[in-house]
Amino acid sequence: MSNLLLPPAIALLGPTASGKSALALDWAQRLGGEIVSIDSALVYRHLDIGAAKPTRAELAQVPHHLIDVRDPWQTYSAAEFAADARAAVEAIVARGRIPILAGGTGLYFQALTEGLADMPEASPELRAVITADAAVRGWPALHADLAQVDPQAAAKIKPTDPQRIQRALEVFRLSGRPISAWQRDPTGAPLPVRMLKLVLAPADRGVLHGRIERRFDAMLGQGFLDEVRDLRALPQMQVAPAPLDLPAVRAVGYRQAWQFLDGQCDAATFRERAIAATRQLAKRQLTWLRGRHDLRWFDPATQQDRLEDALALFLGR
Repeated sequence: MSNLLLPPAIALLGPTASGKSALALDWAQRLGGEIVSIDSALVYRHLDIGAAKPTRAELAQVPHHLIDVRDPWQTYSAAEFAADARAAVEAIVARGRIPILAGGTGLYFQALTEGLADMPEASPELRAVITADAAVRGWPALHADLAQVDPQAAAKIKPTDPQRIQRALEVFRLSGRPISAWQRDPTGAPLPVRMLKLVLAPADRGVLHGRIERRFDAMLGQGFLDEVRDLRALPQMQVAPAPLDLPAVRAVGYRQAWQFLDGQCDAATFRERAIAATRQLAKRQLTWLRGRHDLRWFDPATQQDRLEDALALFLGR
C-alpha cells in the first residue's frame, strides 16, 4: 500500500516540560484523536504528580492509552511497550480515529516504530546471580566487567544504572554476543500508518530550564512528597529488596524524593538535585532526538502557527 493511502498518525516528541501533553490533548479534542503515551514513568500506577500524569479531568476528555499499566514494583520492557502500543494504535485506527503519540522516552518510540533486536529472553536464574554479584562488588565493578566484553554498550550505560548493566551482562552471558551487536539488528513490521513526526523544543535552553523549575515547584505544592510517602508505604514496596533500583523509583524526581525522605539531604538540596536531574534528562532526550533525521522541530512558544500549518498540510486540510 502506498504510504499516502495509509491512515494518519501524529507523534509529538520532545524533552520533558516542553508542552507535549497539552498540545496532544488540544489536537486530540479537535481532530477526534486518541493519545498513546510514550513515557516510561506514566506506565506506573501511583506515579501521578511527580510524573506529570494527566489529571482525571484530562483523562476523561480524551481516551488515553499506556497509562497505569504496571504497579511500581513491576518492570515493563521496551518490547512490552512496543507490543501494547502497536495494539493501541491499530485499535484507534480501526475506530476511524487518529493516534496521537506523545512523550519523551526515545527507546519506547524507537521500539514501536523501528522494532527491537530479537535478543535472548530474560533468565531469572542468571539475573539472580548478577544481582548477588553486585551486592558484593557493587554495580560500578560490574560496569567495568561490561566494559571488558562490550565497550560500546558500557560507554552508553552509566555505572549507576543497574537495570541496563544487568541486562547487557545477561545478554552477553546467554548468547556470547554483545548487546550492542544485537541492537544493530532491529526487527519488526512497520506501523500501518503514515506518521507526522514533530519535536517540541524551546530554542532557548534557558526557557526550558525555567519551565522545568516552575513545574517542579508546582509539583511540590500539589503534594509530591506526600505521594512518595504513600508510594513508600505500599506493602510491596516495603518488602522490595532494593527499591531505589526499581524502574519506577528511578523516574526523575522520585529517586531524589526517596533519598530526602530517607534523611540523606535537606529540603533545599533535594529540590536542587531533583531539578538538576530533570535538566539532565531533558539534555539526554534532546541528544537522542538530534540523532534522528526524520523529525521536524518547532519552538512551541514562538512557532505555534507553523505547527498548525504543518498539521493542516499533513492532513490535507
